[in-house]
Amino acid sequence: MAKLSTDELLEAFKEMTLIELSEFVKQFEDTFGVTAAAPVAVAGAAPAGGGGDAAAAEEQDEFDVVLTAAGDKKIAVIKEVRALTSLGLKEAKDLVDGAPKAVLEKVDKAAADKAKEQLEGAGATVELK
Repeated sequence: MAKLSTDELLEAFKEMTLIELSEFVKQFEDTFGVTAAAPVAVAGAAPAGGGGDAAAAEEQDEFDVVLTAAGDKKIAVIKEVRALTSLGLKEAKDLVDGAPKAVLEKVDKAAADKAKEQLEGAGATVELK
């Protein structure tokens, strides 16, 4: 098997959907016994260490936009999910059908609010976590 360069790997990742990339990361972690999120968690915990849990909860800067129900206008919700993500039609439909599911993960407050507003405008029920 030919060895791929870093640029070739990045090009391959750019063509993947978010779900495919997420599944790849999980399989990579399982195969090599590593956790991709560990350095982020350690770096994020260090500054908040002196403030306690209450301060960390108040200063939440990453949110997950979770679709809890599609509502009556399922097609409109699927269109909004596709607009917010890089998912294809089938993946977006599967996400909407499988609610509750996260549409966006670890986004800033402004992006989370905008996504929530768009999804609710299409008739969905949405939570920010």
